[in-house]
Amino acid sequence: MVSLPTANTVITQFFQHWLETFAGYVREVDYASARPLFHPQVLAFGTHNDVIPGLDQWVTTQWDNVWPKTSDFRFVINQASVLASSDGTIATVVVPWTSTGYHPDGSAFPRPGRATMVFSGYGDAWLCVHSHMSLNRGVPQTSHADRPVKAW
Repeated sequence: MVSLPTANTVITQFFQHWLETFAGYVREVDYASARPLFHPQVLAFGTHNDVIPGLDQWVTTQWDNVWPKTSDFRFVINQASVLASSDGTIATVVVPWTSTGYHPDGSAFPRPGRATMVFSGYGDAWLCVHSHMSLNRGVPQTSHADRPVKAW
């Protein structure tokens, strides 16, 4: 049996930093800063749609229904697995995440989940071309915070 194509240290560190950067934009509800991390035609799965074609639709149907309504989003970096093709053109990140959700009465609840993201190398840059983020089993699907969007 051949081993999984685990990324080298440089690529792993790049994606750990990418995860920290993206999570910061989620916490800030800063769509404008997060957009350049993704291919404009990204294909995503999310809570609110089965397949979301394109970044604009993903922002309006998923990000805008989640980011302002939750807080404290973070990836569990020490549990991230980074795989990469031997030619350095494709990478996949599998990582759990945590956040805080809010019941209608304002009380908080833990809102953990997991993510799989596929990246394509474009010259010196990596863009996410597919994202699947889902809540763990038993976590309420809806959160009721109302935080402002920093930038569209």
